[in-house]
Amino acid sequence: MTTLVTGATGNVGRYLVAELLDRGATLRALSRRTDPDLPDAVAVVTGDLASAPPSIFHDIDAIFLFPADSGVDGFVERAIAAGVSRIVVMSSLAVSERNARDAGSSTGVHHRSVEDAVTARTTDYTILRPGNFATNLLFWTFPITSGYPVRIPYPTSSQVLIHEADVARAAAIVLTEPGHEGRVYELSGPESLTKLEQLAAISGALGREVPSVAIASDEFRSDMAQYMPAGIVEMLLRYWAETVDEPEQPLAPVLGITPTPITQWALDHRSDFGA
Repeated sequence: MTTLVTGATGNVGRYLVAELLDRGATLRALSRRTDPDLPDAVAVVTGDLASAPPSIFHDIDAIFLFPADSGVDGFVERAIAAGVSRIVVMSSLAVSERNARDAGSSTGVHHRSVEDAVTARTTDYTILRPGNFATNLLFWTFPITSGYPVRIPYPTSSQVLIHEADVARAAAIVLTEPGHEGRVYELSGPESLTKLEQLAAISGALGREVPSVAIASDEFRSDMAQYMPAGIVEMLLRYWAETVDEPEQPLAPVLGITPTPITQWALDHRSDFGA
């Protein structure tokens, strides 16, 4: 059995490669990096979804599909034409529209189109819909490593954050075990934590208190003006505002996976924060 992993050098992809190798899978990886630093056992093809050569699908039994910004539809079409039918999609919980803010959101619309590219062409699919990734906290890397206070709008807003390793674990299970065809799995972290509690987890991992300061929405808009599209800034502010009085809630675990706590995620990423 040969599995093709797209996005193999990403946050989820690296964990997935390790999980699949541990399960004895034969792997081929697609990466835009010319030096992807993947294990020698992985056959690496350089490129993206749009430029992947036809030979990449030779002898492939299953694909882990990363939801790239472009090229998905043509990639899936070529894969199906080459005889690959088993596809596991990394999508987003926004597609489930559990909250009104997800309806019509750019995240939901994009990931829905990725799902549709697959489900319109094969019935042998599994869709994973993870919620908010803990890796979004890497947004705080610069102030933490530079010794500045972390500037936080809506510090008491509360989110459920998922460790990327849990998503990889779920993908490895459905790629290597039978009985998941046509299924959609919603994934989340174990608990809802305020931004201050999230920062406290990082402080605990570093062994020092990371200072923070609460800022107004307009200050955040000003901070982000040169780094982030205005639409994304407004989406984030609305999200954080809504989760002050209505904290996100964790979902029931699936696939036998016990969600990893944010304290462990912080320990796993100590080096990112300068430890």
